[in-house]
This record gives sequence, structure tokens and C-alpha cells, in this order.
Amino acid sequence: MQLTQACFSILDQLEGVVESLSDEDFVKPCSSLGGVTVGQHLRHTVEFFLCLESGFRRRVVNYDLRAHDKIIETDRRLALETINRIRSFVSNSRNENLRLEVGYDRYNDDFISIDTNYHRELSYNIEHAVHHMAIIKIGVREIAPYIQLPHDFGIAVSTLRHAESAESAR
Repeated sequence: MQLTQACFSILDQLEGVVESLSDEDFVKPCSSLGGVTVGQHLRHTVEFFLCLESGFRRRVVNYDLRAHDKIIETDRRLALETINRIRSFVSNSRNENLRLEVGYDRYNDDFISIDTNYHRELSYNIEHAVHHMAIIKIGVREIAPYIQLPHDFGIAVSTLRHAESAESAR
């Protein structure tokens, strides 16, 4: 399925960057990212997938209730294990109806509930990951210029298609 393959491509690229970084660079603050680390962006990205996994079992997804697990953002080995866990979850999941809980009121802890499904949420996670991969790319270029990222790292497929179309029209 196209959605699963797109997710695997994202996970493969995330795995590749984590494997390429040294332990020191994984946790090194990036001035161009306001002092945030590549590990923190990686953790943020994979935790959305973990929320989907947890919510899939409960049939209610809530990204606001992420764990903010400091170990994932500081331990490359655990980050890689988490990526493999997500790959396994995606491999073994099928479309199911879900509820999405969201809260947009800063001063109120109440959530609203929206109808959704697994495919819609997986699609959201892929788009969210691509966005953070673009940020990760900025960090990697600053702190680990020895890493050669794939040319399409952090670029949406629609953007790649548009660029290829524009190039062939010339």
C-alpha cells in the first residue's frame, strides 16, 4: 500500500540519519535551531507515531499527551529501537475508525473529539515527520557536515514531483 511504503521511506531516512550521527552530535545543541538538538526533533517526530500506536489500541488518538521521553532524544540506540517498533506497528495495522482528541485552548485542559481513522492519522504523521526532517536537515548541516543526507530528505513528495515537472518543462 502506498501509505505504508511512504511511511517506511520516512522511517528508513530517519534511521539512516540516526545511524550516521555520532552520540555526541545526536545531543549537540544547534544554534540555528535555537539550541535544540537533532535528538529532540527526532524524539518529537517518533512520539507522534507512538501516540498513534497507543491510540490505535484504545481507538482514541491524542498527540497532546506525548511522553516527551528524554531517553529517546539522548540515546541513539533507543531511538533506533523506537523507529523499528513503529515500523512493526505500521506493518501490522489496518485502517480502523478512530477518534482524535485535540485541545486548542491554552487555559483549559478539555479536549474536543473528532472522527478520524488510522489511514488519515498515518498520513498526518508522515507529513509531520517530513516537516521535522526538514528541520533536522538544518541541524545536521550545522553540527555534522560529514553526513551526506539523501537529496529528498525532508522534502514532501508533492514538492519533489513539482520540481521534476518544472525541470522537464524547461
